[in-house]
Order: sequence, then C-alpha cells, then structure tokens
Amino acid sequence: MTATVPPIALSPRVVVFDYGEVISRPPSDADRALLVSRAGVDAEPFWTAYWAHREPLDQGTATIAEYWTAVGADLGVEWGSIDVHELWAIDHRGWLSVDPATLSVLHALARGRTRLALLSNAGPDFIGWLRHGSFAPLFERVFVSGELRLVKPHAAIYEHVIDELGITPAEFLFVDNRSENVEGAKAVGGDGHVFTDAVSLESWLRSLASR
Repeated sequence: MTATVPPIALSPRVVVFDYGEVISRPPSDADRALLVSRAGVDAEPFWTAYWAHREPLDQGTATIAEYWTAVGADLGVEWGSIDVHELWAIDHRGWLSVDPATLSVLHALARGRTRLALLSNAGPDFIGWLRHGSFAPLFERVFVSGELRLVKPHAAIYEHVIDELGITPAEFLFVDNRSENVEGAKAVGGDGHVFTDAVSLESWLRSLASR
C-alpha cells in the first residue's frame, strides 16, 4: 500500500503536470521489445524513426496512419492497414501505466487545495484516457497538444494554458521530464521542475510552499 503524502498547499499558484514519464511510467522493456518485434526491423533505426516523426502526430497534424507510414518509409518498409492497427495498439498500451508515487504527490497537492492541470504532448487518440481516466478528476483542466494543434516547448502552448487558467505567468508551475519543456515554461515567465522521481518533485514543491 502506498503511503499517504501530507498535503501541499501552493495557492494561488497552479501546478501543471506533463503526463508521459511523469504521471505515467515509461513503456517497459517488454512493451518496447514487442513493438520492435511487430515492426520487424532492428531496434536502433526503429526508435530513431519513431521519434523523428512524433511531433506532427502529437500536434494533431498527422493521422496515426500517416505517422506509421512516415516511420516505415524511413525504415524502408511498407506496412498495411492491419499492421498499422497493431503497431498503434501496442504503442498506445505502452503509455497507459501510472506511477503511484507521482499520483501520491498529486493527491497531496489536491488535499492542500492546490489547483492542478495537465498539459501533454499527445495525439488526439489519448484525449479520452487523459480527460476521463481515474486520475482526471484531480485536474481542473486537461490540455492535449493534438487537440490544440500546439506543442511543447513552443511558447504558444504555455501562453494558451496560462490564459485558459486565468493566472499570471508567475503563478504557472510546470512539471515535465524533458528539460527543454521546462525551459519553455520558464521562458514565458513561469517556473518549473525537471521530473526525475517523485521524491525530488515533492521536495521541490515543499520548498516552494515554505517561501
């Protein structure tokens, strides 16, 4: 059983969380191996192509089929429609786990009446999970790049979130596992924390609460 984390009160600031590899665990080695096996190619070039075409998918400007076609083109393979369905399903499932330690920190913030929101670079296929999953009621707003047609770390997506939340940039606190995304939040006047684990996240949040 996960221990209860004491409340963390940061009002009037709003803590905005990334999803992937912050709230979620990264895909497991087994998940990754299964995806590479289904793709039928070597791992190293697969992951290079996988990430090279991710931004248009996350921005909602490329469909799932277009994304996998682009990945396949880089690898010199042509997947059919059924291949794409299977590749998508394996990939999608790999991002659906959750980190209980991070969720404990989220609940501590909620008990402290700290406002919370979620901002994720993710395709439209993740909207239902992010907006209606069991953790969704913790957030007053859920922002998904594939719906907004904006992506981190570009300033426009942070400015949109700040405006929609009705806060000043100084009240915007952002948690993400990628340093460039945190730097993007700081560039528009917010503050942020590069996530490595829940212990260091909690320590950072409590240091803000004591100021």
